[in-house]
Amino acid sequence: MPSMQPFGRRDFLRHSLVIGSGLLAGPSVFAGGPRPNSRFGGVQVGAITYSFRSLPVTPADIIRYCQQCGLSALELKGDTAEPFAGAPAGNQLREWRETVGMEKFVELRKMFRKAGISIYAYKPNALGERNSDGEIEHAMKAGKALGATSVTVELPKDPAHSKRLADIAAKHSIYVGYHAHTQATDTAWDEALAQSPWNTLNLDCGHYIAAGGSNTAASLLALIEAKHDRISSMHLKDRRLKQNGGANVEWGKGDTPIREILQLMKAKRYRFPASIELEYPVPAGSDAVKEVTKCVAYAREALS
Repeated sequence: MPSMQPFGRRDFLRHSLVIGSGLLAGPSVFAGGPRPNSRFGGVQVGAITYSFRSLPVTPADIIRYCQQCGLSALELKGDTAEPFAGAPAGNQLREWRETVGMEKFVELRKMFRKAGISIYAYKPNALGERNSDGEIEHAMKAGKALGATSVTVELPKDPAHSKRLADIAAKHSIYVGYHAHTQATDTAWDEALAQSPWNTLNLDCGHYIAAGGSNTAASLLALIEAKHDRISSMHLKDRRLKQNGGANVEWGKGDTPIREILQLMKAKRYRFPASIELEYPVPAGSDAVKEVTKCVAYAREALS
């Protein structure tokens, strides 16, 4: 895996290709399950493990879900990684984060890679303004140990915090991907991006559309083209425009141009991964695994 240097387009794309394609995965398959592959037409489709929040989220569970859905790449949340690594509950959590080694996170990476699944992003609950520098350093080191290109967090309201995160990220050569909800605009990330080459977008396409106003399908596609070399990962969900109610809906029933986004990524050979984020209500008689499987099939068809 190439070392990560301050943000240049070629370096970023090359590094993302290695992580997103799952090239570092081992040859054997976890527990005899099917080896997944969700790289379609050169586009790495993955999922954030938040999509499975209605189900148990131990590492073994997540691996099984990925095998069932055919997913070969993930944005892993801390609520799966930290308990596996022995995190305590309550007031001892900060001290644990500030002192724990990375052995269990390395072990977790190997478990996923053995099953053919790469971890391209890590979303811990340890990157907030109230978290200590030691906790933030822990999150960055854990992301690296998991094999992630970036850690992800909500876009801070205070620019001083995105500068703080970027400075710590630079020490550990890992990107910070900032996620926005309906406050997203074409310029929402500009200050953070200007602060450091280690600050990037974790662009949520559905939330962007639900913001409405000047946010449209056309402007979203233009934003992706304009910022593609500063996007470390992307969330895909279908939402309606604000004027259409803004609801999360099944893919293909809303206003998010998911098909066009994926086809743009294929045509332009963008190497950042696209994460399925299941947020629409799971229909009666179904479950999160079945619905994510539908999203994977939608992406595969869009990229065929």
